[in-house]
Amino acid sequence: MATCDVCGNDYWMAFEVRTVSGDVHTFDSFECAIQRLAPRCEHCDCRILGHGVEVEGRFFCCAHCARQGAEGGLGSQIKDTVGAHPG
Repeated sequence: MATCDVCGNDYWMAFEVRTVSGDVHTFDSFECAIQRLAPRCEHCDCRILGHGVEVEGRFFCCAHCARQGAEGGLGSQIKDTVGAHPG
C-alpha cells in the first residue's frame, strides 16, 4: 500500500502523479491531488481545475478574473474561448 502525501492515508488504491519537473506525488484521491497540485486564481483565490487563463505568467480561473487582475491594459484583450464560435 502507499501513503497519501497530503492526508497520510494508507490506501491500497493510491496512485502516483509525475509532473513535468520530475516530481512524483502519491495520492489516495483526486481531492488530495487537487489540494497539492492545482494552482490558485490570483484574483479570487479559487482552485483552478480547468484550463484557466495565463497572463504574463500569472494564473486566473477565468477571463473575468484575468481582466480584473491584469496590469498595464492587458485586461481588454483577454477573452474566454469556451463556447466561442470560430470565425
